[in-house]
Amino acid sequence: MNIDFAHIGTVLADTVAVVENNPILNISIFIAFVCVTMFIVVRASKNNKSAADYYAGGRSFSGTQNGFAISGDYLSAASFLGIVGAIAINGYDGFLYSIGFLVAWLVALLLVAELMRNTGKFTMADVLSFRLKQRPVRMAAATTTLAVCFFYLLAQMAGAGGLVSLLLGINDKVGQSLVVAVVGVLMIVYVLIGGMKGTTWVQIIKAWLLIGAAFAMTLWVLALNGFDFSQVLQHAMDASEKGAAVLAPGLQYGGKEIDFLSLGMALVLGTAGLPHVLMRFYTVPTAKEARKSVVWSIWLIGAFYIFTLVLGYGAAALVGPEVIQNAPGKVNSAAPLLALQLGGPVLLGFVSAIAFATILAVVAGLAITAAASFAHDIYGSVIKKGKTDPETEVKVGKVTVVVLGVIAIAGGIGVQGQNIAFLVALAFAVAASANLPTILYSLYWKKFTTRGAVWSMYGGLASSLLLIFFSPVVSGTPTSLFGEGVNFAWFPLQNPGIVSIPLGFFLGWLGSVTAREKEDPVLAAEMEVRSLTGHGAEAAVEH
Repeated sequence: MNIDFAHIGTVLADTVAVVENNPILNISIFIAFVCVTMFIVVRASKNNKSAADYYAGGRSFSGTQNGFAISGDYLSAASFLGIVGAIAINGYDGFLYSIGFLVAWLVALLLVAELMRNTGKFTMADVLSFRLKQRPVRMAAATTTLAVCFFYLLAQMAGAGGLVSLLLGINDKVGQSLVVAVVGVLMIVYVLIGGMKGTTWVQIIKAWLLIGAAFAMTLWVLALNGFDFSQVLQHAMDASEKGAAVLAPGLQYGGKEIDFLSLGMALVLGTAGLPHVLMRFYTVPTAKEARKSVVWSIWLIGAFYIFTLVLGYGAAALVGPEVIQNAPGKVNSAAPLLALQLGGPVLLGFVSAIAFATILAVVAGLAITAAASFAHDIYGSVIKKGKTDPETEVKVGKVTVVVLGVIAIAGGIGVQGQNIAFLVALAFAVAASANLPTILYSLYWKKFTTRGAVWSMYGGLASSLLLIFFSPVVSGTPTSLFGEGVNFAWFPLQNPGIVSIPLGFFLGWLGSVTAREKEDPVLAAEMEVRSLTGHGAEAAVEH
């Protein structure tokens, strides 16, 4: 079937008008999603009777269910809107994000996921402090966890406001701020009522919707081109003023190879240190189910990123790069505009609702992780020195959710209209620089010490924060947080990963080899057995 491209240039005004002026359908579909998921969350909350129920869903989810939930937690709005837009505009270089995120997921699964699930109880700090001194390690791990969750959460909240101009046609600051507040309030309600069980079901439903919609749109694009992907590529080349360059590397990162390498290191290695992703493995009852969830998540996430390749080039072919860049939301508008081109306002409405559902599911996962980290690690283990009961920890966790939600709403409103790329970069850079070295050393190096863990986590956190603050992302360029009028940038790269990640590993090694006190070899042996076999994984981590 041949595509008529002659009218593409004339539909720009109509297309933008439809996107801006048809919010009722979009809102209606989103409200339907909220109502259905809220009903499920309330039903799930009736079985929340213990800390294990609230933080780990009672370890009652099957491998298949957890595989979908992991997919729902991992595939953020950036994966759907951002990557499709990047491919539509920059072709091959945009698809590198898909490759990077998929490789990152495989690194997380192969190196840390099952071992951490077998060793821990509720949080990442359970693993890192297992054979080390509890209080300093838990405090450091909780600090880095809260930092990652907060900046990731802030980026998602701000992203929700930014999408409003495209999806709901609300362009004023007050309207966008209201949407940020609504997302924050819904997040608080989901987590307060449902805990990990409710959050998991929200993520499962969202995964079905997101992957299902991407699959349907992929088939639709291929059907319009006689199921010949080469025709999609040819039409994308014809529609772009860059021609065949969209099929070759270099459009986005030509001459910026070191910058791309630094970003790639942060993405690939940072995923294995994202606490809210790793926490999902505590929701299954056995190591066998954990492995099953790994298989499901690999297939689902891998398939989704293949879909983004078709959708990105499909958007370039059917909508056109110029239309995308001139629409509200710019690059992020590619997937919604493709939906509009394929199925009109109804399909656009579904895609709009799914985009918001995606943000909602991710922020709920971040909130439950931050709540568990503060209540279990800081309050229970550091402040109360382990002398508290699980019910009190859960109450503290719920208070943490409310406080975090209010702060996230205020922060999300505060950064509206600003460059929020530094928030996402900061989350991944902190995870890769502060969390991953300590995780790998704890799991694989018997001579790792408390000093090494503390130096690595605080050093990785401080270096990534410092380098981001003095990078072009914050000042010195037109797209910087403070604009080009203010310039205190001396670090040349957009992401600090290429410096801060090796530094985190180095500090972990240096702290361990210079430590006078060596750790208990019996605990090290016990941790090795537990991580490899899963024996005692459900037992409390106390020593």
